[in-house]
Amino acid sequence: MAVPSGPVAASTEAEVAMFDFVDAYDRAYEVAAEQHGLTPAQACVLGRLTRPWGMSELAGVLGCDASNITQIIVRLEARDLVRRETGPHDRRSRQIVRTPEGEARYAEFEGSFAFARSAVSQLSLAEQEQLTVLLRKALSSSPR
Repeated sequence: MAVPSGPVAASTEAEVAMFDFVDAYDRAYEVAAEQHGLTPAQACVLGRLTRPWGMSELAGVLGCDASNITQIIVRLEARDLVRRETGPHDRRSRQIVRTPEGEARYAEFEGSFAFARSAVSQLSLAEQEQLTVLLRKALSSSPR
């Protein structure tokens, strides 16, 4: 279940609209992941594996504890969706990569997760450009 992102205190209409959008996005992401036998965390990890990643590197980019990534990777490995390979520069290191089954499963998930495409398609090209500029501006001043 996604964590509600509703406002903690009185908010502007823009903040409420942002919270509503994030909640709807999270719910749609969760539903799409479940349709493909994935948890949202597993779908997120599979999505990041566009190249080989080290475990700590992956944990860092996802902003979570390495032990959480390890648990997710173990479950994905058990389903043959990812595998650990020897690092190219250090044979003692391991990198995580998608397997062909993982590639296929993630492609199916990505194809079915149409929330953002659907939302954006309701806007004109000019509105899409304006939204992009405004979102990037809002994100540039936000802590990540």
